[in-house]
Amino acid sequence: MLEIRFHGRGGQGVVTASHLLAEAAGYDNLYSSSFPIYGAERRGAEIEAYCRISDSQIRVTSPIQEPDYVVVLDGSLLHLSNNVYRGLKSNSVILANYGSEIKTDKKIITVNATKVASELGLIRSGWPMVNVIMLGSLIKLTGMPSIESLEKAIRDEFDDKLAEINMKGVRKMYELVEGRRYNVLTT
Repeated sequence: MLEIRFHGRGGQGVVTASHLLAEAAGYDNLYSSSFPIYGAERRGAEIEAYCRISDSQIRVTSPIQEPDYVVVLDGSLLHLSNNVYRGLKSNSVILANYGSEIKTDKKIITVNATKVASELGLIRSGWPMVNVIMLGSLIKLTGMPSIESLEKAIRDEFDDKLAEINMKGVRKMYELVEGRRYNVLTT
């Protein structure tokens, strides 16, 4: 089972990203579950969401304690929150939206999703919306779900224009991690 924990701030679309990934996995005939956890809902507060993907039924419904992947939508959380690093295994990978390289002993892959979202005009209330396009880099690393299934999930979620812009971002982010693949799914 592949276990992914998402970290971000309220208003960044953490829950939507987790949900879209689970939907896309379903289109690939995989089992999936997705759910958020947060306290008082407010813009800017730290939010977590969880996604599990498996080729067999998923019976676990608890928050992910030892993730295979951690997706960080707001790079400042790498420095401000210990939650990002909580429960990492020796082979866990952190995929972070961050504008520069980070020196650390953890396996962190950084991409500049903020730049890509800004270039595409994916801005809402002054924030670049990196949530959906970060999934491009994630599926490149994990090998699942397929980019075609992610595209279907995006088209089901958004109107045509917004879906097309998000898919351009997904493809760009997919290319940013060319040659890096860390598939930790075990069957």
